[in-house]
Amino acid sequence: MYSCAVVKKLLRNFNTIATLPKQIPSEPIIHKIKVDKQLELSLIKSCVSGDGKAQKRLYDEYSKMMFGICLRYSNSKDDAKDILQDGFIKIFTKISQYNFSGSFEGWMKRIFVNTALEHYRTNKNHMNQSDVEYANNNPHHDYTIEKISQKEILNMLSKMPPGYRNVLNLFIIEGYSHSEIGEMMGISEGTSKSQLSRARIILQQEIIKQQKINQ
Repeated sequence: MYSCAVVKKLLRNFNTIATLPKQIPSEPIIHKIKVDKQLELSLIKSCVSGDGKAQKRLYDEYSKMMFGICLRYSNSKDDAKDILQDGFIKIFTKISQYNFSGSFEGWMKRIFVNTALEHYRTNKNHMNQSDVEYANNNPHHDYTIEKISQKEILNMLSKMPPGYRNVLNLFIIEGYSHSEIGEMMGISEGTSKSQLSRARIILQQEIIKQQKINQ
């Protein structure tokens, strides 16, 4: 089975999306967007005052990065666009609560992750559990991972049951503990650990399947 370190490397590599929503420029999504701190400070203060132009500029500066987060927690680009829209509404509604004590980017990311989890909870009854058996029938193969493209990894995540995918994202990418994930998702710590294990198995199987196609 691939280790958490390998899975982490895979997940951090899918920053380029082939086709983005029309409101987002169709260019690569980079992992880290450099925003001038003076500009950022000015935009925050203007957004607190309800300046529409500042809100649009803030959206333009951060939408690509935040859309990448939304995609990681979504079944489709349409779902991701919904989360993106709701997330920015929350950003502009709550921006006066930002106290400048930490990274503004990190503050925004937490809001988008929480927004994605709210979407998950809203649609929880539609979650497909049929992949549990699929995940437990795990063939152990040792394939290289270098040929897996970013689009292919993103596609693998979109096919994963939402609960598994969310735990995988929260634990490996966001760095939350299983106890924290349990509180965020309304599940037990043990369930979080179990879902992470199954998520890794499903991802491994999808990687194996894709590598066979690419051979």
